[in-house]
Amino acid sequence: MDTFTIVHVIISLIGIGSGLIVLFGMLGGKRLDGWTALFLVTTVATSVTGFFFPFHGFTPAIAVGIISLLVLAVAVVARYARHLLGAWRWIYVVTAMVALYLNVFVLIVQSFQKVPALKALAPTQSEPPFLIAQVLALVLFIILTIVAAIKFRIEPVPK
Repeated sequence: MDTFTIVHVIISLIGIGSGLIVLFGMLGGKRLDGWTALFLVTTVATSVTGFFFPFHGFTPAIAVGIISLLVLAVAVVARYARHLLGAWRWIYVVTAMVALYLNVFVLIVQSFQKVPALKALAPTQSEPPFLIAQVLALVLFIILTIVAAIKFRIEPVPK
């Protein structure tokens, strides 16, 4: 299980890193096809591999995984089946960024659980440092997603 956890974390970090590159590409009006494919594949893999951890009953982690896969399905359709035409462009931006945000949300949760200095600041994850980190991430993603949806006005993907 330790090796599986390490692989899952590496895939997650690649998804977050490539997702941030895709986000900054969107802000600059660039499609970044290779980075986009890497982001979508690793983010799907992150959610899928998350279901292989042992669990007992329905948990918030399972809910996040399900929501992530649903928004990723829409993002993939918007990007590859609908070729970013018309409204599919902003639908892609929003769903891709929701998926990225969910990965960052989980990264913050895991960081406050696993990093000793952060765990000391918020041992139950109901303390202000944890809540502030999550609210700041959410607000930042809302603002960046709105700006990306406005600026990502490039030519559609060739069919």
